[in-house]
Amino acid sequence: MQHDLAWLNSLPANEAMKELRQCCGSQRWVAEVVDGRPYASLETLLTRANDVWWSLDQSDWLEAFRSHPRIGEKKAAEKVSAQSRHWSGQEQAGMSNASRESAHALAALNRAYELKFGYIFIICATGKTPEEMLSALRERLQHDAGVELPLASAEQARITELRLKKLLTSS
Repeated sequence: MQHDLAWLNSLPANEAMKELRQCCGSQRWVAEVVDGRPYASLETLLTRANDVWWSLDQSDWLEAFRSHPRIGEKKAAEKVSAQSRHWSGQEQAGMSNASRESAHALAALNRAYELKFGYIFIICATGKTPEEMLSALRERLQHDAGVELPLASAEQARITELRLKKLLTSS
């Protein structure tokens, strides 16, 4: 069965929340996007999703980050749906070609990033090679917290948009 916007608009609120939680792990984001239904178009939904995301506070962003595994890993800090795990695997598909050196460097730098900032390194990994992710991680480790959190949040917003599109075109 094909999912579309009419399907999302017609779901009871609790089911819509469950579906949208697969796209973004922030409970507040999910609730506000569900409250905005019905959506007239995908563009309207994407605009609302983005507007809600940027209205959230740091704790909501960090909650969303916890629903993602570290780059190169499969398990997120928070329990997530099978669909979320599947999408994470697709998004990190480039890691299947990672050299041993790149995989080890990513693991070590992931730990350093987490120690420095207190949350996982989040990047929209879709279409990126391990070397591109490693380069971004090295660059972002140079930032201070005030610069890095908005960058990480922008990456989450990109991931959320891609997942919303997948949700409404998957079977």
